[in-house]
Amino acid sequence: MSSTLESQLRDLLADRLADPTLRVEDLARVPAGASRHTWSFTIDGDRATRRDLILRMDAPGSMSDAMDRETALMIAAGAAGVPSPEVLTASVDPADLGAAYVVMSRVEGETIPRRILRDAAYDGVRPRLAAQCGLALARIHTIDPTSVPGLAVSDELTAWREVLDQHGQPHPAFELALRWLEEHRPAPVTPRVVHGDFRNGNFIVGPDGIRAVLDWELAHLGDPLEDLGWLCVRAWRFGAEPVVGGFGQVDDLVAAYQAESGTTIDREALHWWQVLGTLKWGIICIHQAERHRSGATRSVELATIGRRVAENEWDLLQLLP
Repeated sequence: MSSTLESQLRDLLADRLADPTLRVEDLARVPAGASRHTWSFTIDGDRATRRDLILRMDAPGSMSDAMDRETALMIAAGAAGVPSPEVLTASVDPADLGAAYVVMSRVEGETIPRRILRDAAYDGVRPRLAAQCGLALARIHTIDPTSVPGLAVSDELTAWREVLDQHGQPHPAFELALRWLEEHRPAPVTPRVVHGDFRNGNFIVGPDGIRAVLDWELAHLGDPLEDLGWLCVRAWRFGAEPVVGGFGQVDDLVAAYQAESGTTIDREALHWWQVLGTLKWGIICIHQAERHRSGATRSVELATIGRRVAENEWDLLQLLP
């Protein structure tokens, strides 16, 4: 597979970059993601500048248009000033590489949250990360929704209630949270592009800070505060105390967001989205555990995630007034 892919990549990029001497070197599969294949490699040539790249591909035979949408989001995010990999080429035409793909620049840095929160290499930047998140999110929320195909408006509260009901399990703390959320819905806002999974672990961090925002699979149209509330969910602190990703404070996140966006954040609405984010993660934990329990995907990791349902129940009881 790798030799065939290497040849296909070489032909593809030689054509895209107008360099018939282009070479593909050090092609290697990266252990990232389950539904997609990720490869790292280097290109060089007489005209092409030597550089390190990443290839992400759908599984062969996949008919999803998600890759096309995520590529458009990365390009739009980069144009809006969000730290993003540079997209060299992308296509959903299976004639190129056998499946939808995107080739992008390789961004060096760390994505593992516990290292970001504990390694000495990030001591200097850690106190600035919350503000950098606020800046990045404010810019994400300026993306023109019409520039990205296929983004749908999502009512997150209704959607996650339906998911919980489908599992048919009694979780009084979740039901209490659902009732409170329904009774205290924030005023509706004009839907904007929402990343959907902006959290510690989904961006690349270097000693200088956030170098690239990743994982746009859950992007949709909705309330921008959804992203800020999700970033503040306890699960994404990975055992650290600071509310924002385990590295920063809400005041820093909000101040940077407001300065960049020119808007004022309603702190009660932000708290509402933090509650919903905590509920959402708790329901996801139920779903992941059921994948293991049903035998659909036998996995110690999924079973372990299931044990975190109770943690989210406790977190919700602490968050509810």
